[in-house]
Amino acid sequence: MQSSWLIQLAQDPKLKGGYNAMGFSQGAQFLRAVAQRCPSPPMKNLISIGGQHQGVYGLPRCPGESSHICDMIRKALNNGAYTDLMQKHLVQAQYWHDPLNDDLYKKHSRFLADINQERAVNETYKKNLQLLEKFIMVKFLQDTVVDPVDTEWFGFLKTGQAKETETLQDSVLYKEDRLGLAAMDKAGKLVFLASAGDHLQFTREWFNANLLPYLR
Repeated sequence: MQSSWLIQLAQDPKLKGGYNAMGFSQGAQFLRAVAQRCPSPPMKNLISIGGQHQGVYGLPRCPGESSHICDMIRKALNNGAYTDLMQKHLVQAQYWHDPLNDDLYKKHSRFLADINQERAVNETYKKNLQLLEKFIMVKFLQDTVVDPVDTEWFGFLKTGQAKETETLQDSVLYKEDRLGLAAMDKAGKLVFLASAGDHLQFTREWFNANLLPYLR
């Protein structure tokens, strides 16, 4: 993110009293980065709708864990995803997370590994995220676009393999509380919601019942 953009956000008079943020799909993790990097003006509630907070390791509608061809494709993508060229110019590469090459991911991921505190812990990021009143994460139960879908609730594939997933609460990020998520969970600040249907598919009624209260 450009510092000039963050300055514009901080100087917007309409936001000086704080604001609620709602991110759809990849926009959710980018808004979380705003919460971590730009605490002024204050973000009150962050609503993540189908966000990929631990990244992705798969292609839309091509599940690598159950398709040999799709698995070959996602492994092939690793050859280019962590090059400087891809990390600088391809948005999707910035949240590509290869569980089979964890050291490579942590070393070369310019965006996701940074905001997820997977290198050195930035205490400012951690403190700023905990300023949220609520961090709401929506997972789509029949999602065919995001792989693995557990990333929408901050879970992911276990390191060293590409089939079995773990929840946020079972992850190193949570156990070491590198982001402050464990503290937020204990304080009741994390909200996990599920919606039946595919990626970003929900009804007006579901939205009004489940998300609208956090925007008032």
